[in-house]
Amino acid sequence: MAYFVTGATGFLGRFLVPELLARQDGDVHVLVRAGSLPRLERLRQSWGDPARVHPVVGDLVSPDLGVDPDWVAEHTGTIEHFFHLAAVYDMTASDEANETSNVGGTREALGLAEDLDAGCFHHVSSVAVAGDARGVFDESMFDVGQHLPSPYHRTKFESERLVREESAVPWRVYRPSIVVGHSRTGEIDKIDGPYYFFGLIKRIRDTLPAWAPLLGVDLGDTNVVPVDYVAQALDHLAHVPGLDYQAFHLVDPEPQPTTGMVNTFAAAARAPRFAVPLDRRITGQLPLEVLPAALHPASLLRSAVRSAPVRLALGQTIGRLGVPPEVLGHASFSATFASRATEKALAGSGLAVPALESYADVLWTYWEDHLDTSTTDSSPVREALRGRTVVITGASSGIGRVTALKVARAGGVPLLVARGKDALEETRATIEAHGGVAHAYPCDLSDLDAIDALCERLAAEHDVIDYVINNAGRSIRRSLRLSEDRFHDFERTMQLNYFGAIRLVMGLLPLMRGQGSGHIVNISSIGVQTSPPRFSAYVASKAALDSWSNVVSSELVGDGISFTTIHMPLVRTPMIAPTSLYRKFPTISPAQAADLVLRAMVERPHELNTALGNLGAVAHTVAPKVAFRVLHLAYQVFPDSAAARAGTEDSDGAEATPQQILLAKLLKGIHW
Repeated sequence: MAYFVTGATGFLGRFLVPELLARQDGDVHVLVRAGSLPRLERLRQSWGDPARVHPVVGDLVSPDLGVDPDWVAEHTGTIEHFFHLAAVYDMTASDEANETSNVGGTREALGLAEDLDAGCFHHVSSVAVAGDARGVFDESMFDVGQHLPSPYHRTKFESERLVREESAVPWRVYRPSIVVGHSRTGEIDKIDGPYYFFGLIKRIRDTLPAWAPLLGVDLGDTNVVPVDYVAQALDHLAHVPGLDYQAFHLVDPEPQPTTGMVNTFAAAARAPRFAVPLDRRITGQLPLEVLPAALHPASLLRSAVRSAPVRLALGQTIGRLGVPPEVLGHASFSATFASRATEKALAGSGLAVPALESYADVLWTYWEDHLDTSTTDSSPVREALRGRTVVITGASSGIGRVTALKVARAGGVPLLVARGKDALEETRATIEAHGGVAHAYPCDLSDLDAIDALCERLAAEHDVIDYVINNAGRSIRRSLRLSEDRFHDFERTMQLNYFGAIRLVMGLLPLMRGQGSGHIVNISSIGVQTSPPRFSAYVASKAALDSWSNVVSSELVGDGISFTTIHMPLVRTPMIAPTSLYRKFPTISPAQAADLVLRAMVERPHELNTALGNLGAVAHTVAPKVAFRVLHLAYQVFPDSAAARAGTEDSDGAEATPQQILLAKLLKGIHW
């Protein structure tokens, strides 16, 4: 058995091919343009069985996909499954692009499948073929006289029609709904579908408190599925015998209200949610069915979006926030997609669509870490970082990793430093896969000799070091009462957070003095300003770094070397993961923290603080006794964890109480 796959380097294709390889029963031939061979090679290595993946150079818009006739003659009769995935999946694409790729590409793929005498032609279509059809649209339905409102809808319909009417080999059609990222990793390679709204959600989150009420409108239902479900279902259905000449709906059997979907992602972002004053418990009692379809709210929105004045107005408003007007008109479906036949064919496979709520956090985090360009596209950031060399410690995860991704996206060259070599190489590979440049330097930053060797290597391999981001750190949450026989807690925290940080800076100072410039960003803690109980080891080490930087700043300013200290609030990083009660606390994301780091690099202030951190510092100065009493109350509300009492740093599974959550929200960002 052998497979032929178009679009294997695309979003869906790169998840389908590993599923085919997992069957261990055939080679996979993938169509690839000559210019995409390097990308395919990277994917082949990640797929884990590169010897069974064979590139076939061609092009979607060429006759017979541009495949060499000699190759066709050699492989005729050997291709059991021909998967046609390559297409334009973009509501904003031009008429010409849709026609050429979706219709023309399908026609040529059918011709090649016929020449190869393929066993079955598997065509990935879309629920877009339903157009503006209303009511239930099941797998047996195709041409029911529906209106096709856009070039995307029309060309997906026409390409499926070609398969149904002109395929010379048996065929199967698969209609996914809106495909989002991987449900476990969040991975996705482009902005599409609901992702167009993510920038707007982020803007709202960064402007308004999470409790702020926003007015929403019920715009009907949408339907999203994760790419891993689509790839697995496609693989399974393709190999079930007796299903030829059928279509399958790869959709969520329970469609999601569009506003509910947006609110699910807003919850993942810790942003305000939209309230719909007239929800379906009320509107469901209204006789909307007697209204013409054109007067339903979603239909009115689609009609308005198609008018030139409204499109112009939307382009100057939400368009500037990254939401194309075309997308707004297709945010919901007029039809409900039945999938009973598909579910029957999947019976026994164990495959089911996960609830969006179960993986929305993963999708949001991946977008925020990898695809959000709102910070790195700004002119000041690009001017400050383009071509600059940036040493980032703790770059294998959390704040350091996301900072490295953003630095590279802005045109800088991150020098990645952390203890774990494999994780560093993974970060470097991610940066290079997106066209950036990075270098990995494994180093245990609690080992002073290792730091000296690192500094020598950095100076030898790089003529200039423009920035140093002291991010690596260790945090310990344990009361002094439980630390009296654990003095090593203080020693090891000071070793990494203070001695390691200043040893690195001192080791790079000769290079910076020679170049006449350099900026050091120290990731400190809001705890230095607020002095929360149970963090004496951690806060003391950060306070020492703050004081050292304040002293040497006056000595080094004449050499062109400056410092910024960021008193960072609580961040959702692996460092706080062992403390279970933090799971429901208000925190900022690593991407938000990384944006602060980039701001420090661009503006170079002496300090970056939060309002609450400044308030805490003032309180300790103006009314220290009152401040200590308040903190003692927190000391009683937030007891030592069982893990701390046992002398470990592992999570004990304790959940935060309502009282703890309330206090944490009132004093947002402080480590408790």
